[in-house]
Amino acid sequence: MIEDLIPSVVEPFLPIAEQFAHQGAITGLKRFGNGNINDTFLVTLDDPSQTCFVLQRINTRVFHNPRHVMSNMVTLTEHIHQKLTQEPVAPGSVRRWEMPRVVMTKAHQDHWSSGNGDYWRAISYIEGSESFDTLQTPTQAEEVGYALGRFHHLLCDLAPDRLVDTLPGFHITPQYLSQYQRVLSQVESLGSKPHSLEIQHCLDFIGDRQTWCAVLENAKQKRKLPLRLTHGDPKVNNIMFDRTSGKAVSIVDLDTAKPGLIHYDLGDCLRSGCNLLGEETDNWQAVTFEPELCQAILKGYLTQASQFFTEHDYFYLIDAARVIAFELGLRFFTDYLAGNVYFKTKYPEHNLARALVQFQLTASIEAQTQTLAALIGDLQKVKKDD
Repeated sequence: MIEDLIPSVVEPFLPIAEQFAHQGAITGLKRFGNGNINDTFLVTLDDPSQTCFVLQRINTRVFHNPRHVMSNMVTLTEHIHQKLTQEPVAPGSVRRWEMPRVVMTKAHQDHWSSGNGDYWRAISYIEGSESFDTLQTPTQAEEVGYALGRFHHLLCDLAPDRLVDTLPGFHITPQYLSQYQRVLSQVESLGSKPHSLEIQHCLDFIGDRQTWCAVLENAKQKRKLPLRLTHGDPKVNNIMFDRTSGKAVSIVDLDTAKPGLIHYDLGDCLRSGCNLLGEETDNWQAVTFEPELCQAILKGYLTQASQFFTEHDYFYLIDAARVIAFELGLRFFTDYLAGNVYFKTKYPEHNLARALVQFQLTASIEAQTQTLAALIGDLQKVKKDD
């Protein structure tokens, strides 16, 4: 019986799942994934053509206009779906690529509202796939780069103004710096927090880079970097790998898709992919940015993106990785000073520890500028020779 397959803690969500136009009958419902934004459930079905779908409650504290979030998702995924159906398949090609699609309600709406402020949506499930929190090999890294490049390639002919900016200020580094300065000015002698060596290190690290951190925004204003459509959160664990082939098959978590600079996407992908210790490591002083993984990610990316990648795009690649690592560290440290009000934490100094990791990663990128410039130059030369 279905009651035996659905734990009582999630059983109240069964009527919500029934609002969506799924195939077959629901046979199970359970919490799914480890995301810290939306409440996510996996709904299983008894139909072979649709074995399951993902049910989510949109976090309206983060996304204040869920209707715009859903409108963006429908526009983006349907555009990509049409592109995929129209693309010629190369002889002998067996590569799988798909995007999650919005499952409409039975009333043919892209979301369902409970009437009490909750907004729910259903999304197709990428069958036979898995994700990883960190990369271990250049082969995996190249697949991550391929996935982001594929995503950008499939959207390169969709006008940026077709999507609404649902998170104004997101990945605008100078705005995070202004927020940090406001919070810092409100903390009298850092309040009750001890003025530790780690805190002083963060203060000095930020202070030394205040004028530089607007480098990408300045390039945008000078029209060296154009506005394009971005994913907004292409960290490693949002790339799905086929369990059998080991190839990247999808990129998920599309809530933050918006007009922006693809360099913020590239920087986030490189930041999360080239740190083997991960952003939650306790050993922050051992964190390094791995050039070999960087080269592999960019190599995979350019197999899809080289058609629209410009000389300026290449020029700002190192800045992209450096800015995003710095930006995330800045956000963690700001939240620590503010009393841990934004990011979920496991202990009082958690956001400080996270900030130290990202600043160390930033410093590692800075120390390897010549090495990274050389490998980017090699990739650029390959493009010119092709």
